[in-house]
Amino acid sequence: MNKQAFAKLKSFRFTRKVFSYPYVLFMLIFIVTPLFLILINAFKVNGEFSLGNFVAFFKDSSSITVLERSILVGLFTTAVCLLIGYPVAYFLTQFSSSKVIALLFIIPMWVNFLIRTLSTKAIFQILDMPLGWSAVLVGMVYNYLPFMILPLHTTLSNIDKSYIEASEDLGANSFVVFLKTILPLSVPGIISGITMVFIPTISTFAITEILSNRRITLFGDTINYMFQSSSTYGIGSVMSLIMLVMVIISNTIISRMNKNNQGGSAVW
Repeated sequence: MNKQAFAKLKSFRFTRKVFSYPYVLFMLIFIVTPLFLILINAFKVNGEFSLGNFVAFFKDSSSITVLERSILVGLFTTAVCLLIGYPVAYFLTQFSSSKVIALLFIIPMWVNFLIRTLSTKAIFQILDMPLGWSAVLVGMVYNYLPFMILPLHTTLSNIDKSYIEASEDLGANSFVVFLKTILPLSVPGIISGITMVFIPTISTFAITEILSNRRITLFGDTINYMFQSSSTYGIGSVMSLIMLVMVIISNTIISRMNKNNQGGSAVW
């Protein structure tokens, strides 16, 4: 080892930037490279640059129908998770041991979602209930409900109690305190919960496949089927890009909503 290399090695220091190198390498190999390959395959037909894969996708009315169905399922799942998750999260904050109780709702997140889905299927079979849309929607809500409760519980727990006390001192009853104080202050948690539920819901595939015995297909299922055949790999890449665009648009809209809420007054 020459003196110059030894001097560089000696001057090396473990900074925050150094610790980011493994993550950057991981991101390049497992995120950027696959996205780049999908982009190339989306515009490649028989080894040549072409828009044929895009034309084939948009000409297929069934693919558009599946996309619309996936969005509707995502909206329904998000709405139900919010309607169930908000009261549960609010109720949990009323206990001193709310963090321990909330842990019981979060524990299912530690189990692989495939095992959770198979368990849901087993319950439907034990109850002799048919597998189909009802089972799929129940499975969606069951799998993603903890992702709604967690951010809501965190946000509601961190609300400054002085705002609530001030509202009560001004003569507001419990309903008005909730409507005028608690609900506006919990909007960041609502937005975070919507993000964590809606975005993965529209791209899921295993839940519908298992809980409908492959009778119901969503956009994620179709992408999975397309990638299983080399002849439809390009169309699958196009669908993956469309899904990526949808995720980016959803994140952008939700981020702007969050910024507007933070920029405004938290209490009406």
